[in-house]
Amino acid sequence: MAATNPFVYGEIVTSAAFADREQERDRLRRDLASGQKVFLISPRRYGKSSLVRDVLRGLARENVLTVEVTVAASSSYVGFLESYARALVAADTPMSRLRRWTSELLTGVRPEVRFDTAATGEPGFSLAFPAVRTARDTARLAAEVFALPARIAAERKQKLAIALDEFQALTAFDGDTAEQALRAAVQDQRAVGYVFAGSEPSLMERMISPKRPFYKAGPVVRLQKIDPDVFGDWLEARFKASGIKAEAGLGAAIVDLAGNVPYDVQRLAHEAWDDLHEAGRRTATLDDLHATLTRLLGEQHTVFEESWQRLTLAQRAALRAIVLEDGREMLSADVRTRHRLSGASSVQAALTALVKQDVVMKDGASYVVTDSLYREWVARKTF
Repeated sequence: MAATNPFVYGEIVTSAAFADREQERDRLRRDLASGQKVFLISPRRYGKSSLVRDVLRGLARENVLTVEVTVAASSSYVGFLESYARALVAADTPMSRLRRWTSELLTGVRPEVRFDTAATGEPGFSLAFPAVRTARDTARLAAEVFALPARIAAERKQKLAIALDEFQALTAFDGDTAEQALRAAVQDQRAVGYVFAGSEPSLMERMISPKRPFYKAGPVVRLQKIDPDVFGDWLEARFKASGIKAEAGLGAAIVDLAGNVPYDVQRLAHEAWDDLHEAGRRTATLDDLHATLTRLLGEQHTVFEESWQRLTLAQRAALRAIVLEDGREMLSADVRTRHRLSGASSVQAALTALVKQDVVMKDGASYVVTDSLYREWVARKTF
């Protein structure tokens, strides 16, 4: 039987693939089970969605109804309401009862319900509100859909846990109207726990600031980087368990090269393991790791070069300075002189543009290149 790569990236993972996160997992489980409204704020690539999914799986085993919807997957407010309503009425509901259950729950609006067979051969269920055309119609629909969780919990006599992922996208639909409508509905739903999860920290922080509907609506969990020592030890243990002995310090080197971003750490470890397995190796050295990194940079060279070419000269200079200065004190006179950058206002404009393009992200007072491979490419291939 072929050995299985113990490192997973690019998909939702199970608890076995997590390094650490026990405290965050336990905190979310307790809060959701007790009906809290929790805000989970995390930079991209930190494993937020996998963490939420794992907590929901655990709650489902405790007979809690669970619902998960990605807000950013919808192209309109009505589209989100349709997606949300469908997920709510379909939660642990037999296909044979869906039409009746839908009509019992949605009494103030007339939904269009369709059943079909998906490409996999599994029966499918869709729900739409074609009669909703005006802002007043939408507001009426929102009030009914947002009230559904409490009705479902009461009818089923079960607790309900709801995850609204990429929650910051709600602000794009209808100004603060959507926020107000949802806040008004959830504040009295004692049997329903919510996790409002977002991967754009600045937008999420604004959503819970004073004078916004969700101000002080519930506890805030900010997902941080994993302790690098813990992460490094975990990586080496996973290599060993899969039959490959890791050289001392290999785990720490992977964490460092990947910027201690969980997605990037798992990616580099996964690719290194694949290379070793393909070569039939039973020992992983630092030289092996750097060989894998060189391969990955070569494979991504065209993509990174195109990204670099799209930047203005000022943005390129700022990006290279971020890489070489570890993102610190970017507006200081010393950094600007050392890297031949323009005035502070021009550098700030370049930094803002890089953040907006998701090339870099803010991490406290520092700037970090979003993709650690791109950071390494910039360090090695640009001047």
